[in-house]
Amino acid sequence: MNDHLILESQSHPSRSRSNATDPRVVHAQAIVAANTDRCVYNNLITLYSKSDLLSYSLRLFHQIPSPNVVSWTALISAHANSILSLHHFVSMLRHPTFPNQRTFASLFKTCTALPSFSFGLGLHSLALKLSVSSEPFSGSALVNFYSKYRLPNEACKVLDEITHRDEVCYSAIIVGLAQNSRPFDALSMFAEMRACDVASTMYSVSGSLRAAAEVAAWEQCRLIHAHAVVTGLDSNVIVGSALIDGYGKAGFVSDAREVFDENFPVMNIVGWNALMAGYAQHGDNNMTLHLFNSMEARGLVPDEYSFLAVLTSFCNAGLAVESEQWMNRMKVDYGLEPGLEHYTCLLGALGRAGRLQEAERLAMTIPFVPDAAVWRSLLSSCAYHGAAEMAWTMARRLLELNPHDDSAYVIAANVLSVAGRWDKVAEVRKMMKDRGVKKEGGRSWVEVQGKVHVFLAGDRRHERTEEIYEKLAELMEGIEKLGYVPVWKEMFHEVGEREKREALWYHSEKLAVAFGVVSGAAPPGKALRIVKNLRICRDCHEAFKYFSRILEKEIVVRDVNRYHRFLYGSCSCRDIW
Repeated sequence: MNDHLILESQSHPSRSRSNATDPRVVHAQAIVAANTDRCVYNNLITLYSKSDLLSYSLRLFHQIPSPNVVSWTALISAHANSILSLHHFVSMLRHPTFPNQRTFASLFKTCTALPSFSFGLGLHSLALKLSVSSEPFSGSALVNFYSKYRLPNEACKVLDEITHRDEVCYSAIIVGLAQNSRPFDALSMFAEMRACDVASTMYSVSGSLRAAAEVAAWEQCRLIHAHAVVTGLDSNVIVGSALIDGYGKAGFVSDAREVFDENFPVMNIVGWNALMAGYAQHGDNNMTLHLFNSMEARGLVPDEYSFLAVLTSFCNAGLAVESEQWMNRMKVDYGLEPGLEHYTCLLGALGRAGRLQEAERLAMTIPFVPDAAVWRSLLSSCAYHGAAEMAWTMARRLLELNPHDDSAYVIAANVLSVAGRWDKVAEVRKMMKDRGVKKEGGRSWVEVQGKVHVFLAGDRRHERTEEIYEKLAELMEGIEKLGYVPVWKEMFHEVGEREKREALWYHSEKLAVAFGVVSGAAPPGKALRIVKNLRICRDCHEAFKYFSRILEKEIVVRDVNRYHRFLYGSCSCRDIW
């Protein structure tokens, strides 16, 4: 009649390890001891759910004379990844037994896994009526539920209703915000968690690192790294992999490599893939391949993410032949089926190599329905090579999937204007007007002492605006003396010369450079790092080459496509982006 039966087989020195983990052994002991205590049955159901003997849990449940809420919750939790969980819940209500916060936590997990959004909404309503939605256990599961369905605002509302927030609640919201491209909010939540003296978990740390990586906030990565060291989480493999990913995406591959080397003995394939992805983003295909081969030499088997890193590096380097060879290796030598992302990389490499017709044929024959990323990749390639008619075709296909994608209109209009197809440019602009599409404003940001400073085109809101504009005028005059010539061809033709000049001068990334100089964002010997939410335009790209010369400093820009490292008047992308 005592719970010691559940643990006896695990603590007895004569028991084998296999017996200790087999719930049937514990079950047999309970039968021999004639133990019919409900608590024992509840624990047995949980044990069966964690083994390969899940079907036993339902049989055992039916042997309980009067199942209580703990019994029902154990059964529901055992089947949390299948629709059976919801069936058991309905039976529970008919019993009738009212659910508690742990029951709801399992059910929200089920609705996320199936998925079943409408059922989850109904559960939320019931949880509100039973006053358990604000409990930490069910509340954190509900935060995760809304986050998975791309509803971060609803997730935040749920968190606001939780009075006593624990580490699980904060972990759920930080990860959810990071996954939903709300990096600044995720970092704010991490700061709030620390201010409230709530313990960190590997999930809250890895989630905040993901957020810092999205905005390339290197100093934030360093602060979170230091926090992980203090809390002892830096030795966790998940945190280690997140650190590598964070530093890599922030543009500090050397720091990512340092973390990797420190954790080398225990590093799993996730960490290897993260480091390869970091080098791949910079177009360093040689180091990416070196890591791939080293990983294999250590006995780790490459997975689809390993090949994605390799193909990304080839795409960024414009290496079409190598991309084709590795796609073939992936299928033939490793038995892995390429996914849509792998094909998108191959299409990008073919397009950048000028093999546009071949890339289009491949896009029409791949074993997937081409998504927006496929057509956007081909559209960018057409724009780079000046293939105006084909660019307009790719843009229309992209707009069929997303009629409000402002970047498609802008790229198409730019390439058509360069080709002198003003009739088509007018058509593009009319489509934008008719559909109510407005061009997304360019934003660039630079991090100084852990604070991120954001700039818009023509922005005059910063407290150091006068200094910024004076420095920018000085820089622009300086690079013109070095031979810089403005690139007008991406400007609409009806814009006057003066307006063109001012519009180009005050792009957000140029303002960010000027602020970086006046604020001392990059000490001597350090690179000035800027992040852009859109593709860097050709004029800014050209200007940055000259900036690197006149400032005698490396400038690193991460735009929506890739990293650009400007040094001594040239860019690492080799003008392919």
